[in-house]
Amino acid sequence: MPGRHLTDHQMRLYMTFRQTETIAVAAAKASFSAATAYRIEQDPRLPSAKAEPRERRRPDPLSDIFGHGVRRTLERRIRAWRALHGAESEVVFRQTHEPGRTGLSDFTDMGAFAITIGGVALDHRLYHFRLVYSGFEHAHVVLGGESFVALAEGLQNALWALGGALFEHRSDSLSAAFRNLDRDAREDLTRRYDDLCAHYGMTPTRNNKGVAHDNGSIESSHGHLKRAIKDALLMRGGADFADLPAYRHFIDEIVSRHNARNRSRIDAERAQLKALPDRRTSDYEEVGVRVTTSGGFTLRKVFYSVPSRLIGHRLRVRLYDDRLDVFIGGTPLMTLPRGRAHPSGKHAQIVNYRHVIHALRKKPMALLNLVYRDQLFPREAFRRTFDALLERLPERQACRIMVDLLALAHERACEAELAEALGDGLRADDLPDMTALRARFTPDPAKMPTVVVTLAPLQSYETLLDDSQIRDAA
Repeated sequence: MPGRHLTDHQMRLYMTFRQTETIAVAAAKASFSAATAYRIEQDPRLPSAKAEPRERRRPDPLSDIFGHGVRRTLERRIRAWRALHGAESEVVFRQTHEPGRTGLSDFTDMGAFAITIGGVALDHRLYHFRLVYSGFEHAHVVLGGESFVALAEGLQNALWALGGALFEHRSDSLSAAFRNLDRDAREDLTRRYDDLCAHYGMTPTRNNKGVAHDNGSIESSHGHLKRAIKDALLMRGGADFADLPAYRHFIDEIVSRHNARNRSRIDAERAQLKALPDRRTSDYEEVGVRVTTSGGFTLRKVFYSVPSRLIGHRLRVRLYDDRLDVFIGGTPLMTLPRGRAHPSGKHAQIVNYRHVIHALRKKPMALLNLVYRDQLFPREAFRRTFDALLERLPERQACRIMVDLLALAHERACEAELAEALGDGLRADDLPDMTALRARFTPDPAKMPTVVVTLAPLQSYETLLDDSQIRDAA
């Protein structure tokens, strides 16, 4: 074809077809023109054999100094000079490891695996813990970056799975967690890390910044773990998981198989571990927030919606790696999924339509230009339905119908079923019929149980009393 070079593979195909076909037919089967085939008949060499070897395009300025073969001689001379007169090299000191003494923590990025949850890419990394002596490992999926919260949760999970504490815990200084923090924040982070280790009776240590082999016992383990994950994903046939717990279970299974191979050494090391304390220590940050008139609060550049009855109240929020526990005073209110701001610094939103649907019913046109409109829709079918309504109906009518749909999903607890019905309507190019949908998702009176309450006469309670109690009451 014009503009494409003939390949060796096409040439071989042509020569094979040419044994039984005419020139034109063989050329067509090899995907090039008959004119090219006639040129091949004149010169049957492969295209690679016809290519001219590439030579220098300009004169070599060092040709008068170094002749052929001089480069390798120069390299040997330089290497010998460095051995005699060069700078001293760093020495790696091999260590003897004692059982129950040292555990290592580090984070490793998982972006290369393209893990998805329900078809949506999962931006995450793994917290990785390892015992130096026995090779016991624990891995925890971290949704955010390297942080004290992620370290505290992952480390405590590892220690309680292990069944004991160590004498020394080493980390990589949490370099990513310290980035962009002021001096006071860094000192607070260091104090919290020291307190965490003190709670388990461990001595906190950090490897030297920029020296990878200081933490080599876990850095090399990252590669082994990632290869095991890669092989397991190939055997599984895909990197998409139904939900986050399924993916976490997948990681746990891989780590468990590795620990099973080292069971004897792990059992021997467990006998040397220190006893765990009676309880875990905090693995969260606690902050105070105030609910604004927007029906939510903003924390770390993320807006979270809450029930509007909380507007004006000050809440306590425990910030975990993957969730927020919300309290008013000492009373727990709810648990919210944790969100993260966009990499560009743009604010994000975590919105539950149930928190605002009562207000939207009074002001449905607010939906049109709502800042968090796309996050408000609980499923993709709702968003696509609103796009179809805006395309074919006036804005006011489209907003009214969409708000009614959200209210129907909330009041009748039929979010999944309604989304399926809306999807069927989109495929049929039909707009939602609210009358039909209300009738479809209205409870059937025939299926509702009939509850009959029979009240006993008050005199019947006297049979529970003996004669003496009745006389005393009289």
